[in-house]
Amino acid sequence: MKIGIYTGKKSLKTNESFQSMIERLKSGGAEVYDVSDSLEPGTNLLLSAGGDGTFLSAASFAVSESVPVLGVNFGRLGFLSEYRPDEAVEALESGEYSIEEREVLQTVMEGKTEFALNEVSVHRNGSAMLGVDVFLDGVQLPTYWADGLLVATGSGSTAYSLSAGGPICMPDSKVLLITPISPHNLNVRPLVIPSSSKLELSIKSRDRDFLMTADNRSAVISRETRIPVSVAQFSLKRVRLNGSSFIKALRSKLYWGEDVRNEIH
Repeated sequence: MKIGIYTGKKSLKTNESFQSMIERLKSGGAEVYDVSDSLEPGTNLLLSAGGDGTFLSAASFAVSESVPVLGVNFGRLGFLSEYRPDEAVEALESGEYSIEEREVLQTVMEGKTEFALNEVSVHRNGSAMLGVDVFLDGVQLPTYWADGLLVATGSGSTAYSLSAGGPICMPDSKVLLITPISPHNLNVRPLVIPSSSKLELSIKSRDRDFLMTADNRSAVISRETRIPVSVAQFSLKRVRLNGSSFIKALRSKLYWGEDVRNEIH
């Protein structure tokens, strides 16, 4: 097996757990190499070593190549990169893992096609609030007056959208979430739509430009720019170890349902 290793921080390569993981992979017969800006031909798997931000960067390399990504947690929360180094190596050695498909958003930023696993968002880039017009399959929704707005996948429901008040969705749900960021009108709420929908965002603002992001990549965009957002024709392949589940991650990472009354017998 040929495995590319992507790390968010170069300092991680001196980490004892990281070095031990690499040695175990090599001793098991894997061909291992460092990924900088692209994958080598014949790569079977991309291992992301770090936190969730590192996983998102790794996903941008792997998604168009249909190479599965395994997230190994050397960061903090670790929702996408949820596995410990020893867990990852043992699963690869035993074959006790599966490949799940995650929907990916497609948009255009600065004339270039970008893909996002979690969300595409727009934010104010000055003191004025934004008016965001959303066209859903050509039909205009009520204007969102807010600090910004995001379109999230099921995977992204536990990321930025969650902190902005959006609902939690199972990652394999075929839905998109439209979530306003600090809205200035109380009668608009996050909206769940089919992932087959085609969206276009248009901005109103006294400022000349706004900030646009696709996961962890960003650019300053002219307010006249219209932003298309839809689900890409291909998905991200994510390695999931046997025995893990989204519900377990919600309970252990985000303390979902944590209540002192649950401990009373």
